[in-house]
Amino acid sequence: MDAQAEQTAAWNGAGGNAWVRLQPVLDALYAPIEELLVDRVAAAVGTASPTVVDVGCGTGATTLALARRLGPHAHCLGVDLSEPMVALARTRDPGTAEFLVADAARHRFAPGAADVIASRFGVMFFDDPPAAFANLHAATRPGGALRAVVWRGTDENPFMTRAGEAAAPLLDVPPFAPDAPGPFALADPDRTLGLLRAAGWSTATAGPVDVPCALPAAHLDAYLGGIGPVGRLLAGADDATRTRVIEHVRPAFDEFRAGGEIRFTAACWLLWAQA
Repeated sequence: MDAQAEQTAAWNGAGGNAWVRLQPVLDALYAPIEELLVDRVAAAVGTASPTVVDVGCGTGATTLALARRLGPHAHCLGVDLSEPMVALARTRDPGTAEFLVADAARHRFAPGAADVIASRFGVMFFDDPPAAFANLHAATRPGGALRAVVWRGTDENPFMTRAGEAAAPLLDVPPFAPDAPGPFALADPDRTLGLLRAAGWSTATAGPVDVPCALPAAHLDAYLGGIGPVGRLLAGADDATRTRVIEHVRPAFDEFRAGGEIRFTAACWLLWAQA
């Protein structure tokens, strides 16, 4: 199975269903990053009736936040290849934004129609980043902008790698492969900026941002059992296996506990570019 097919299968199967199931928890977890991105997109909009495309919109939280911030004259379009996630997004505050099931890397957008391309953790999953960023560039008007948040490296994001490390004695957890589609595909800023510039984006920059995030401790088990590489491996496991793995992994997160929460800092890049 090629990389595109793998991504489509994952986000229309166990991966997408887990995000649907945990939508309220994940929305709250990443709300500070959503707020950061919405602020940056609002500052980049140069018209009273902008069109904003949210790439990898998932269950729609960021698209809806953009629409509320930019007002009723804005057209906010959320795009994701996950049918279950988009189906949920369409039920949330209907009429506020539009949602499309499509691969943003290949979808034939109206040329130059977008004022801003936005993404919260959505552009790291492209199987062909040069072609994907070129496609998004073609969809953006001259002078339009790209604003995206992506993860920095695994060494700066121990929360993201801890479950896989802890579960290794029990599960064959694949390591995060540098430059492969996944959370850390754009962690190398030099490579990422090179991809953007080669795709036609100018004044491309990557600024580091460190965002405090928190997850209620009561939801940690559900998070571990549904999200990330461990969650994917447990998707088809029996209850006894799931319980054994989660009980083994849970103590590895003790260092992130603070009161009734699991707290960590999301070490990210804020990507800026102009069409």
